Amino acid sequence: MTRNPYIPHTEADVKAMLERIGVQKLEDLYSDVPSEFLKKGAYALPDALSEQEIRDLFASLEAMNSRLKVFVGQGAYDHYTPAVIPYLTQRSEFITAYTPYQCEISQGTLRYIFEYQSMICALTGMDVSNASMYDGPTAAAEAMMMCTACAKKKNRVLLSRTLLPHVLKVVETYAKFHGVEIGYIEAAEGESSLESLKAELAKDDVAGAILPSLNRYGIIENLEGFADAIHAAKAVMVQYCDPSALAVVKTPAEWGADIAVGDGQPLGLPLSYGGPYVGFMAVKKDYMRKMPGRIVGQTADKEGRRAFVLTLQAREQHIKREKATSNICSNESLMALWATIYLSLMGPEGLKEVNRISSDGAHYLYSELLKTGKFDEVFPGKPFLKEFVLKPKEFPGLMQKRLEEAGFFAALDTEEGYVSFCVTEKRTKEDIDKLVSIIKES
Repeated sequence: MTRNPYIPHTEADVKAMLERIGVQKLEDLYSDVPSEFLKKGAYALPDALSEQEIRDLFASLEAMNSRLKVFVGQGAYDHYTPAVIPYLTQRSEFITAYTPYQCEISQGTLRYIFEYQSMICALTGMDVSNASMYDGPTAAAEAMMMCTACAKKKNRVLLSRTLLPHVLKVVETYAKFHGVEIGYIEAAEGESSLESLKAELAKDDVAGAILPSLNRYGIIENLEGFADAIHAAKAVMVQYCDPSALAVVKTPAEWGADIAVGDGQPLGLPLSYGGPYVGFMAVKKDYMRKMPGRIVGQTADKEGRRAFVLTLQAREQHIKREKATSNICSNESLMALWATIYLSLMGPEGLKEVNRISSDGAHYLYSELLKTGKFDEVFPGKPFLKEFVLKPKEFPGLMQKRLEEAGFFAALDTEEGYVSFCVTEKRTKEDIDKLVSIIKES
């Protein structure tokens, strides 16, 4: 007889294991835990419910969530998700798939990872993409460690102050516990300062620099001259990108970057209380062997048929720990498939249309908000795509409360005292006009 229907061990099994490790009862395993932290008495578990009662319970819990129209970005964007994507990705052969260790029985998984890599390379203009990273910020942290691995006797990496706040925080945390020194490229008029970069490079200890494509203020950064300065100092240039925007702005390759990283969430992954996301990393061929994660390659089998195989796996499970670029040992394969289907459906023209609609809406909202007289421009004349910041003339608390009550998530506070807005193709002119009218009244 088992102790619990979900635990396969019998009383005799448990007794034998306890005797083997020299304790009398299960409670002895927690003898080092202070008694005030131990649960006493029975657990307050509800009675068993029928299937319909469980469905009703969870429906009531779900109904407690606020469903707001999102006018905020800051690294997480409410783009349209074609209905076919969740339909396909929820098929059992995809949703249960994990790591394709055995290539002879994992051709389907390997193929879509190969296609994902190919599309990321097409977006970024880089030579090689891996598959894949946890999210954008940790991909940036992995790129930071690549910089120090590629540099000779240099252990300082520069971060632009205009990177998204959560990207900065994650990279700084990784740096602290990996012994990497961090320096900063200051901002000038809302963009990374080339003069600040050159001043830091002059110290001759910089392994690399991480710069945004679209920055924390929504500005499309002009990185003219940055690659030349970084490469002259024998350092590595990393660009943090919104992959959706790469359909209409200069690619990392066009700016001269060596490594491109970012979050794949804008590629149709819905907002879901913080995840799951998928980070991407693409590099020039020279940096391929320093890249963490996996690379799927295309080859031919002995009969000449197209086949796929894991080509490079620079991680601890496959090589000596001291030679591993990273200890990252998983990939967001299901989310990479999601992004792959999205990109296949949208195509180059579809992505351009997404950005055109988003940009038109954002610029319309920008001008309408200024007309209310409640905001000042922060960076007049600076180009932006779908996201921007304004300076509120009064404390924005009441405005934010009124917006939320009306079903809008907008006017997010920033560290600098600005408020941030974002418009995607899901927001209509009617949505924008209603948001502006609420702000006028608040």
